[in-house]
Amino acid sequence: MSWLDALRGIAALVVVFDHSSYSFMAEFRRELMLEFNTSRYGIMVFFLVSGYIIPASLERRGSIRTFWIGRIFRIYPLWAAVAGAVLTAHLFGIAEIRDFGGESTAAVVVAHVTLFQELLGTPNLLLILWTLSYEMAFYLLVVALFSVRLHQQSATFAVALAALAAISVAAGAALPVSALSGAVGVVPLVAIAAITMAAAIGCASAQPPVLRVLGAVLGGMLALVLVTCNGTVPMWEGLVILSVMFLGTAVYRAERRQSHWRRTVGAAAVVVACAVGSAYRYGGGSNFTRHGWIVAFLLAVATFGIGLALRRRRIPRWLIGLGTISYSVYMVHPVLLAVSDGTIGRWERDNLVLEVAFYVVLLPVSVLTYRYIETPGQAWGRRLARRIQAQRADSGHRGAGLPTGHTPPRADEGLGPRCGELDRDHSRQDHEGKSPRDTEDA
Repeated sequence: MSWLDALRGIAALVVVFDHSSYSFMAEFRRELMLEFNTSRYGIMVFFLVSGYIIPASLERRGSIRTFWIGRIFRIYPLWAAVAGAVLTAHLFGIAEIRDFGGESTAAVVVAHVTLFQELLGTPNLLLILWTLSYEMAFYLLVVALFSVRLHQQSATFAVALAALAAISVAAGAALPVSALSGAVGVVPLVAIAAITMAAAIGCASAQPPVLRVLGAVLGGMLALVLVTCNGTVPMWEGLVILSVMFLGTAVYRAERRQSHWRRTVGAAAVVVACAVGSAYRYGGGSNFTRHGWIVAFLLAVATFGIGLALRRRRIPRWLIGLGTISYSVYMVHPVLLAVSDGTIGRWERDNLVLEVAFYVVLLPVSVLTYRYIETPGQAWGRRLARRIQAQRADSGHRGAGLPTGHTPPRADEGLGPRCGELDRDHSRQDHEGKSPRDTEDA
């Protein structure tokens, strides 16, 4: 999986440049954005990688319960540390946080805890957190499809979502920003979404099959409704984001011989055509340039394709290491930028020295947060999941969330340090030196 680390490392560097250029490279940024939207490039690469790896993590476990444990302990420890750090910096007067626009503090907090704040009409504490809302929507959809045994149809769902995006633009079906929040109110919507999400995850992780399916489908419906009816990006782009994730899953299935490459390539062609067509039809806006978005999207898909083609080549260690700490890089850099903006301010003229200096500070800090926050959090999650798997093995029950017809995994599969391979029909050479745990951590 080294090629995925390399892609994440590249994407993280580009996203950091996109945000840090506001402070240190404003002149260059204004010219670049017209031709190449660096932010969209980075996040589309991240979404393709997530689409490739997240369903693999769920299906390898065969357990929705341990899947959610893995996601919670992968995301929340650093998320909580970053939120605490920026709030502390704000209290000391060395960083400013975004204005919540008079929204209820309790509603904003609950929305952030669900990770759905971007899709619930509440401002993000940090701008980069908006992508986690779409990650969470994808998790819920993946669990729903897994529970009703449609998870193998990744290419079909990628094409369907992309086609819906294109149709919505062609028909002029453009809902206002946060349309549901405007209709029912932010506080009621946050409450409904939080309760629904908790019920969906709880039921999907339960033992009774009917309850599992009901909870999973409920979560999937919540994700689709929020993405299509309450996003702050245009509806077509929200659908394209989900389509891109499922395209990543389709590539995983073809690479693992669960699907034909012809089908995946065809799906990729449709997704790219619909995405580019939607962006072109949508035109421009205050925060959107047609040319810049299309170039960024095409380059992101090309980058993922190149990484896939070179997946069996040796990857430089420094790039693998950068990918390993990419979540820390992604989450920590806006905190450092907030402190920088609150102390030395933003520069009107380009200052390459300060831009480079920012990376020199960011990367060591990210190494520390990875080592002392991310790594312990993942270890706690694995221990808890291992305990649950052991209890399931001892009781002889089928894993929570395991659809009928699936073979339950061994109690230690995918959880111990050396647990075997992702797929038994894949050659040992493909996975030499890598355990399924590496895939989970990705």
